[in-house]
Amino acid sequence: MNDFNNNKDSKLVELQTALDKLKKSLSKNSASIKPLQQEVRDAMVEAEQCGSDLAAAQEQFQDAEVNLKTQQEELKSLLTEGQAVKDAHHYAQAQLDDERKKLSGYDTELADLEAASRSKSALITEEALEAQKLGHQIENFSKQQQAARQTLQTMEKEHEWIADEVDSFGRANTPYDFNGMNMAESKRSLAGLSERFQGMKKKINPKVMNMIDSVEKKEASLKNMMRTVIRDKKKIEETIAQLDEYKKEALHKTWSKVNVDFGNIFNELLPGGNTAKLDPPEDSGDISKGLEVKVCLGKVWKQSLTELSGGQRSLIALSLILALLQYSPAPMYILDEVDAALDLSHTQNIGRLIKTRFKGSQFIVVSLKDGMFQNANKIFKTRFSDGTSVVQVLTPADLK
Repeated sequence: MNDFNNNKDSKLVELQTALDKLKKSLSKNSASIKPLQQEVRDAMVEAEQCGSDLAAAQEQFQDAEVNLKTQQEELKSLLTEGQAVKDAHHYAQAQLDDERKKLSGYDTELADLEAASRSKSALITEEALEAQKLGHQIENFSKQQQAARQTLQTMEKEHEWIADEVDSFGRANTPYDFNGMNMAESKRSLAGLSERFQGMKKKINPKVMNMIDSVEKKEASLKNMMRTVIRDKKKIEETIAQLDEYKKEALHKTWSKVNVDFGNIFNELLPGGNTAKLDPPEDSGDISKGLEVKVCLGKVWKQSLTELSGGQRSLIALSLILALLQYSPAPMYILDEVDAALDLSHTQNIGRLIKTRFKGSQFIVVSLKDGMFQNANKIFKTRFSDGTSVVQVLTPADLK
């Protein structure tokens, strides 16, 4: 320090020179250390990469060890299964050898069966030929039998006595014991009888007996037919009587119901103690002969319908029609101005009666009066405009 204090300037120059050298040396070293630093960084990156590769390799190694153990275990199981398969193969081979031996025995049996089958086929062929011969014989017999039947039918037509005596044919101790007869003598006897028949044929008509038999058969047939006709006539008369009874019952039932409804409906259409009824004619008292309409206005029974006004007659006719319709109602009715001759109150009564008594039927009523409209569910108003009919649908509320 004393030397430095004494020679400060020279020491500073010397230090400055040394510092410059060190700076130059530092610059050189810095230039040379940069590649090394880069190499160090590259080496560190490679080291990290190698570390990660090493870790991955270790994981793969561990996985490979696990897989190896698994494969070794599978190999052991496969070896065990292979041994079992070999054992099964040996057992199956032994069974196959046994089956082959059995098949060899079956082949021998089949050869024997084929030989037996050939012999049977030959026998069947011979039997078929024999059956064919028998078939021809049967066919010939059938033809002969058919010819014999035709001959027999011809003889039965020519000689009617055959049908009467057929039950005795072939019986012993009868003239028709064919087994006990000598055919030669029978032929000679037939020839003699034929000559006598031809000789007598000129004197006697041989068809008379046949005609008598035919007439007797027709008489018996006609008698049977007459008995059948009489029996059928009796059944028909009984059926007609039953139908008459049914008709009377149905007429009486209908008359009873319609008569009650007729009176009730007329009283509803024309209130005030008025009624009407249907009575049979006074001279017969039978409803099948007809019915008469009787009308009571107030307490007076009218003698004739001509005593009624036009409106009253219209109400009588309408009441009778509605009573008949109520007995056998239909799903739909069409009435065309049935209230034309009636006033407003009667028209209202008709509409109210239709609405209450015929709830299960539909009425289409053509009317020009408000009394009918008030009881309607739907009103169709029509008018003529510019040559065209226009229809408008209304309800009773629309009229108000």
